Formats: sequence, C-alpha cells, structure tokens
Amino acid sequence: MRLLHALPRRETCHRRPDCLSYSESADRLAGSIARRILVMSRRPQACCARWLVLLLVALLAGTMAACGGTPKPVYFPGYPIGFVERGVASWYGPGFHGNKTANGERYDMHQLTAAHRTLPLGSIAVVRSLSTDRQVTIRINDRGPFARGRVLDLSLAGAQALGMTGAGTDQIELRVVGYQGRAADMGVLRVQVGAFSDQQNALNLLERVKHLYPGGRVQTVDLPEGKRYRVQIGQFSTEAQAEAAAAHLDSILGLQSFVFRDDP
Repeated sequence: MRLLHALPRRETCHRRPDCLSYSESADRLAGSIARRILVMSRRPQACCARWLVLLLVALLAGTMAACGGTPKPVYFPGYPIGFVERGVASWYGPGFHGNKTANGERYDMHQLTAAHRTLPLGSIAVVRSLSTDRQVTIRINDRGPFARGRVLDLSLAGAQALGMTGAGTDQIELRVVGYQGRAADMGVLRVQVGAFSDQQNALNLLERVKHLYPGGRVQTVDLPEGKRYRVQIGQFSTEAQAEAAAAHLDSILGLQSFVFRDDP
C-alpha cells in the first residue's frame, strides 16, 4: 500500500562549520545585538537613537528566526518521494506544440516535460530507458497518455534524451524525486472506457455504462488527426476504487479501460 509522504525538509549544511541554517544565523544575530545593547546601556553617553535602532534590528532578527524554521510539509496521497513505476512510454510533439496543458501552461515540445494520468502536476521524475539505460529528468505538466498500456507521454525533448523518437515507444522506469510548486486540489479520478472518431459510437457506449457508475460523460477533444470522443465514467476519490471499477467494466463488457485524474 502506498503511504503519505512529505516533501524533504530543508537541511543545514554539514560540510562547513560556518554554514548555518536560516534560523540558526538569525538566532546568533539576535544574541549578538542583545549583548551590544547591554554594553551600551552601561554607558550614559550612548546615543539614545542608536540604542533604539539596535533594539528594532534585534526584534527583526527574532522574527526572522521564528519564520525561518522548517516549512510545513506538503503531502501527496499515494506518491512518496521514491515512488517507482515501470511501463511503456510514448512521446508527443509537433501536433500538440502550443496547446494548453493540464496545468494551464502552453505545451513546449522542446522542454523536458511529460504527461502522466495520475501523478500530481508538478511532480519531478527521473525517467530511465530500460533498453538503453539512458535517463532524463522531467516535470509532469499534462495528463495522458490516453492509450491503454502506456504509462507516460514524453515531450519531444524528453524522447530525444532517451533516444526513442525513432521507435516511438520504449520500456521505461519512472522514479519520483520531488515536487515543484504548491499542493493543489488534485481533482477526482475517472475511468476512460473508450474513444471514438464517431460521436454516435461514443454515445452508444455511454448508454451501456452510465447505469453502472455515476458521472458518465462524453468528452470531445481536438487532436491532430481530428476530433475524438472519449467516454468516461465515475468520480472516484481513490485509485483503488477507480481501478476496481475499470476491472469490473473490462470483465463484463470486454472493454480496455484505464484510470486518469481529472484536474480542476
């Protein structure tokens, strides 16, 4: 079972004795200023204005120390640092260049990004080719691949780094190494049960499955090869629930379903 995991804490450098954390430095500064104020208080001729300035600086340093501690951890259910997944990766390029991604960015095929169906947007992962052992670090900023049997859609730059542009797909290992940005509402999980170029075929399938699970819909998307009509069901809060629904639909209707995250 996957566990909740926090982002790594900011650590103090241990390589040099003079390399202090933010809060340690502030504490020392506050202590030094306090000692100077004590000495000055014993000298009647000391300037009152100067004493007040030093007092204000000491108060500011104390505030810095209070705010400079370890930041609150950010939790992502089910995806700890070190989460590993293996499977088939593909890549997408010119036909999608400039399109809006799931996190609101414009897709740039020359950047090291990728699409994943369920990982939190902003996840940083090292992707290693199991056939060549080449690896690349990418950031998840989109959803996909919307094809059964694949776990990752790399940008053109990511595919080039792994040397897989010619073959189009490759067996890879993905390892989560960090997160970028703030925690956000990760949205609900849905199950895609089919995709069609004919809208009526999509509506027919929706009619067959909508009585089994709530939240059925047909999503229309524009792809380089034309419009596609995706049949999707459910609004699940956990992957276990969504995977169980996908397996159930596959068994009774002979479908090839998969789970993806529908971001807000």
